[in-house]
Amino acid sequence: MDPRTEDITWNATGLSFLDSRTNACEQEIQKIIHLQSVANQLPDAFTDSKKVMKSHIPAMNTPSRIEIPAEISERTLANESMIRKKRGRPLGSRDLKPRKLKKQDVVCDAKEVQPSQEENEHYDNIGIEDNINNKDTSKEDPITFEEVNIPDTDRNVDNFEISINYVSNGMQWNRKDIDVNDIFSYAIATDIMNEHDDNEPKSIDECRRRNDWPKWNEAIQVELKSLEKRNVFGPIVHTPKGVKPVGFKWVFVRKRNEKNEIVRYKARLVAQGFSQMPGIDYDETYSPVVDATTLRFLIGMSVFERLQMRLMDVVTAYLYGSLDTDIYMRIPGGFKIPDAYSSKSRDLFSIKLQKSLYGLKQSGRMWYNCLSEYLIKEGYKNDPISPCIFIQRSESGFAIIAVYVDDLNIIGTSNEIENTAKYLMKEFEMKDLGRTKFCLGIQIEHLRNGIFIHQSNYTEKLLKQFYMEKAHPLNSPMVVRSLNVHDDPFRPCEDDEEILGPEIQYLSAIGALMYLANNTRPDIAFSVNLLARYSSSPTRRHWNGVKHIFRYLNGTIDLGLYFKNGANATLIGYADAGYLSDPQKAKSQTGYVFTYGDTAISWRSMKQTLTATSSNHAKLIALYEAGRECVWFRSMIQHIQNECGIKSFTCNPTVIYEDNTACIAQIKGGYIKGDRTKHIAPKLFSTHDLEKEGTVDVKQIKSCDNPADLFTKSLAPKKFEELVHKIGMCHLRDIC
Repeated sequence: MDPRTEDITWNATGLSFLDSRTNACEQEIQKIIHLQSVANQLPDAFTDSKKVMKSHIPAMNTPSRIEIPAEISERTLANESMIRKKRGRPLGSRDLKPRKLKKQDVVCDAKEVQPSQEENEHYDNIGIEDNINNKDTSKEDPITFEEVNIPDTDRNVDNFEISINYVSNGMQWNRKDIDVNDIFSYAIATDIMNEHDDNEPKSIDECRRRNDWPKWNEAIQVELKSLEKRNVFGPIVHTPKGVKPVGFKWVFVRKRNEKNEIVRYKARLVAQGFSQMPGIDYDETYSPVVDATTLRFLIGMSVFERLQMRLMDVVTAYLYGSLDTDIYMRIPGGFKIPDAYSSKSRDLFSIKLQKSLYGLKQSGRMWYNCLSEYLIKEGYKNDPISPCIFIQRSESGFAIIAVYVDDLNIIGTSNEIENTAKYLMKEFEMKDLGRTKFCLGIQIEHLRNGIFIHQSNYTEKLLKQFYMEKAHPLNSPMVVRSLNVHDDPFRPCEDDEEILGPEIQYLSAIGALMYLANNTRPDIAFSVNLLARYSSSPTRRHWNGVKHIFRYLNGTIDLGLYFKNGANATLIGYADAGYLSDPQKAKSQTGYVFTYGDTAISWRSMKQTLTATSSNHAKLIALYEAGRECVWFRSMIQHIQNECGIKSFTCNPTVIYEDNTACIAQIKGGYIKGDRTKHIAPKLFSTHDLEKEGTVDVKQIKSCDNPADLFTKSLAPKKFEELVHKIGMCHLRDIC
């Protein structure tokens, strides 16, 4: 044996992925599967650099037979649902419901483990023509993809370790290191929306074994033709000295419509941009996209102004962007090295990218710059207050383009929408998806009397993901909190309580619920925000709170926001604060909601960062936050309506309702240094300046009629339902 190498032993350390709650027999089986998988995936070049010998047997010293102990014949399973196993870890809760299991032995015969044919193949054996830069048209017909074996990913030694981490990790998160925000919630929601009974293939080899291989093959051919058509790849050259080329990977996705039906198969050759170095390979990555708040306003505007909506998809959008730096990528499988270099190793060469490619850090920004320049050249108006919105106005009407990466939602009059679509098709290859029915994960129902937006499909998938689809439905998302701090079920983890283990996917549940609360379900915003505070150290009490929300969702799957024709198209705000909603840290809760045509389009529920000394102080903070949101909202709305030639309601002050008399009096009078107010930061009285300027008009409302209560405190079911309907929420079944 080479002294520089060593075998992977059965008793290898560092297997921290194992679930501590599994029994010894299950751990032994997991070790066999894990070590065999690791050994079989190591490339030959990995031997010397990592001091590991590749082997096609699981490991040294592996027992040939593992006996399952008799005492585990009874296993505790979930009462409400089956326990889901994912990477050796169950997902869900355990209640006492024993189930008998048969005792049997597990046999691992190392002699039958043989190397696969795919592992013995080498890049040089791949014979697909490089019809990008080294194509000879005088030769025979090019070989199709079906006749070759293209590697799915770059297994270069330098990128091997990080390439493993590039694969989905099954939503296993480190609770203490995760920042639970909108980005995290979107990542969780994307995993849930893309998870189906028939999951997406992870490799080309897996595509070949599926019944829908012809469709995947067609998608791959379309991708290769797009790369050639856009001149993405430059010549194959010697890798410049000091340059580390990025790797590559094939990614497969099926796009679905609002009914969860497959409408398109997509294959992408992506660059492994995680190896790019900031300041060398890229400088800026920010690319504006339309947010859910702006989209909700545009939907409401289309109802009240009787406009049309049309969705268009740019095919391979990122390939249109030009790179601002030199990027080299390792040669994908199927590209032949020129004959002059055939005697040398492929690792010495790379291919220069001439256009941006999916996976690069700056690809999104390059595509946005390309689209922006093209639209502005034609006279489309754009403003920094909403850089993702482009507006064109003519004698025949106007068109608004809301950009979300490669999805363009066009809203306006029929003639101008048609002109905009034709103009876009001149430069870009587009797919016309017709009337907008599904955008940003939101289902859009065009009804006779208005538009209804909801996320029923996502909610159903979410409940199935956590095995709560058969749970008993409830009529409110949380229980009424106790005034006794020690009896509050939402208090932090106490010293004698056990923190939930990794088998309970608390973080994933919070992220998935947060995505729902941010888009179409403001009714669960407060409960999700409250439970998200304990993401780093959740207990059984907190998990019960999450399941309570799931039960509420199970009874309100089709609940959403309804923009009704004939409603008063005016922006109205409501603000409130929950004093000492976090009594352990003496923090209060800010809540506000803005309605457009009596339907909520912007809302917020968050714990205050300042320590309020009184309920009046807490409400001043809440009103300050609502005023900030109002300033941005009015600027965005004014820009859109003025460019479209619509009379803007921003010429009048926006009414913000507050239920605290003292707070309203202080805002009317401005900051006064007195014994009761000298400790309050003067910036909190900026709402007074907004009122003097005519931007806002603070008015009083009865506390029992304030919809902002939904975002600051737990309410009794009857009161909760009343306020939910007041912000424009209803069931789809009630209006169809």
